[in-house]
Order: sequence, then C-alpha cells, then structure tokens
Amino acid sequence: MKNRIVLFLTISLFTLCASAQKTYSEPVTVIITAGQSNTDGRVLNDQLPDYIRENKYTYCKWCYGSAGEIQTNGFETFSPRIVHSERPDRWAYDAVTYYWLEQSLQKEFYVIKWSLGGTAIDIRCSSTNGKYWSADSEWLAANHSTLSGGKSLLLSFTEEIGLCIDRKLSKLPQGYEIKAFLWHQGESDRHQGAAYYENLKAVVTYVRNFLVKKTGEKKYKKLPFVCGTVARSNKQYNKEVEEALYHLAENDKHFYVIDMSDAKLQRDQLHFTAESAEYLGIQMYNRLVDLGVAGEKATKIED
Repeated sequence: MKNRIVLFLTISLFTLCASAQKTYSEPVTVIITAGQSNTDGRVLNDQLPDYIRENKYTYCKWCYGSAGEIQTNGFETFSPRIVHSERPDRWAYDAVTYYWLEQSLQKEFYVIKWSLGGTAIDIRCSSTNGKYWSADSEWLAANHSTLSGGKSLLLSFTEEIGLCIDRKLSKLPQGYEIKAFLWHQGESDRHQGAAYYENLKAVVTYVRNFLVKKTGEKKYKKLPFVCGTVARSNKQYNKEVEEALYHLAENDKHFYVIDMSDAKLQRDQLHFTAESAEYLGIQMYNRLVDLGVAGEKATKIED
C-alpha cells in the first residue's frame, strides 16, 4: 500500500512538472496594431461595454505610440486612452479584442500599437501634420521616423516594435511570438483610392520583412493581417479603397477582411459608435480564434 502511494505521488509530481514546463515553455503572445483614428480610438471610455468597465484588464500589457513619441513607459497594463489634451479617455475596437483575448488566454500577452488620426499612406494625400504610413522605398530613404521628428509613421511603428523586442520581449524566459497585425485605416487615402491596393500591400510587406530581419524568423513572412473596411456611410468612404482590401485578401491567404460596410457612425460621419467599435473588436477576436491565436480552448463570441 505504501509503495502504491509513493508511486502515485511520484507520477502526480511528474505530471504537474511536465504541465508547468509546457506552460512555461510556450512563447508569449504578441499582437501589433496600427492605423488612423478608428484604430486610435474615438469612443469615450464611459461607453465601454459593461463587462469591460466592471472587470477591467489584468493580462494585457501594451506599448502605445502616437504622433512623435511612445506614450507609455515601456509596457503597461492596458487601459485605453489617446493623445488628446482635453479628452484622452477614449477607446477603439482593439480594446474589445484585447479583453476577450484576456478571457481566453488567462495569462499575460503583449500589444505594440502605433496610431494617429487623419493619416494616409499615399504621400499625395492630405495627412495629419504631414505624417505618412508610406512604404515607398525612395520616400523612406529621404525621411525618418516621427519618433525622431520626421514624417514616417511606418518607421516609427517598426522602431517601436524593435525597441519593445530589445528591451522586453527578447528577455522573456519563455520567448515571444508575434501572432497577428491588426489594422483599420483608409479614409485619408480616398483621393488616391486606385493606388490603395499597392500602397497597403507595400505596408504589410514592409512590416513582415522587418520582423523577419529583426528576429531571423522566416515565419513572419506569413504574419496574419486582419483589417476592417470603412463604413459606406462614412463621408470619407471610397469604393476603390474597399475593393482593394478584398483584392488583397484574394491574393494573400494570410490577409483577412472584416466587413464594416453597414457600421453605425457618430454624428461626425467618421468614427464608429460604441456599438460598431465593439462589433469590430469582437469580429477581430473571432478571427484570432480561427487562427489559433486565442488558445486551444477559445470559442467565438456570438454577435
């Protein structure tokens, strides 16, 4: 009897250690997010879904950059806000995505975000403070990141990612893996809609190639990219911009589009209502479930 007890305890201890080792050895999930105002956040925090206002955030750690600087002190526990002198307490769809990732993963994960309202990819379009997401090689060679006083948002975003890798992610004992790139943008490119396909394709390719070079991991050539369309009632809607997204999804099996054509907007006819922002956030989470990013036991959230 005594030998059986010893054997049982030995097996139990071995199982627990193996389970703990498996959990510890799994790389930490990282999400990268970028775009203009509907990514930056234009819904007041008092309109966050009740389940978020009641439970808040525990596991999501974010590094947020906007305009010309990183706004967080390295990684901080996520709490939605934007750069605004009077009303910084605002959120976007990603706040909902991160909440549901918390519920499914039940462990720390990291978010690297760069966003700024009114910004375009195409340098022929009007863009806030003359800052652009352009991946044009000649333009990038002649410019530098907004982090150092320049005009390139794309360089700022990738510099932020690099800093986060060097200062934090590369030092995690279990390692890390960037699992997806979330994006909403396009309104400011409406006057060059015919070029949006090539412009956005170049942005996605640039970020993927940067990650491959930075990490040495070729898998990032296929990093999933998830975006939402611009609402058709948006006063800055452009049909060619919308069609470009679906064309990209047809030609890139790691590019995913969420239909926001019927989304409700605030009175400015530009920004998602709380209902629409929540919907996009849930749909992005559901896509991450499909991609296996939300954990083995994750289930989709019903509309």
